[in-house]
Amino acid sequence: MFPNGISGFLLSLQLVVFSFVGVELVGVSAAETANPRKNIPSAINKIPVRILLFYVGAIFVILCVNPWAQLNATSSPFVEVFALIGIPVAAGIINFVVLTSAASACNSGLFSTSRILYTLSRNGEAPAKLEKLNKQAVPSNALLTSTIVVSIGALLSKLIPEQAFTVVTTISAICFIWVWSIILISHIKYSKTRPDLRAESTFKAPFTPFVNYAILGLFLFILIVMLFAEATRLSLLLTPIWFILLVILYNYRKKDS
Repeated sequence: MFPNGISGFLLSLQLVVFSFVGVELVGVSAAETANPRKNIPSAINKIPVRILLFYVGAIFVILCVNPWAQLNATSSPFVEVFALIGIPVAAGIINFVVLTSAASACNSGLFSTSRILYTLSRNGEAPAKLEKLNKQAVPSNALLTSTIVVSIGALLSKLIPEQAFTVVTTISAICFIWVWSIILISHIKYSKTRPDLRAESTFKAPFTPFVNYAILGLFLFILIVMLFAEATRLSLLLTPIWFILLVILYNYRKKDS
């Protein structure tokens, strides 16, 4: 199962977390769907199927064609598989898929951050200008702010090209572990304080609250692994600076209001 030891498996957990960044957007989109009672359960139930198809299924096909011992870490295994079956433009196809996926991820990120900034502004926890809507009912200022921040992050590929990918994926994984942990804790509190609403729900999370604590424990384990890994240690230690900055800005905003 682990011919070269378990360390490679453990070190991959950080990238696995990064790969699933965005699944929480299902909850964010609930406010903008016409029939959330029908659409949200349908979307959530389809996530495991898509994971099995696009992640596990793709790896299964690759390993059926190329033994794992013959895969080269410096090239894409998808390109190698396409080349083996006689498709000469394999690299172009993969680049198109990667670019499309990246554009989709950016689109999802801009959608979620702009809506979150808009909601914070409406609640008085962000500048009032971010509440502005254009003629299409899109929070234009919040969207512009999100775009600028994303563009600044993209400069890392020029400033530190060798470490940019690891830095971005590590910081993203840590931040979203925080986001998902808050969601899990909020769900525990919701189940304890409003059992009446949970009883009325037609789409309950199974094994609550035990599964919540199990996942929180898994997140803690992943952070410990990242602390001991040389490639992710620095990003892990620097990420708290971002949270400290957020606390300072939040307290300043709260005091100013």
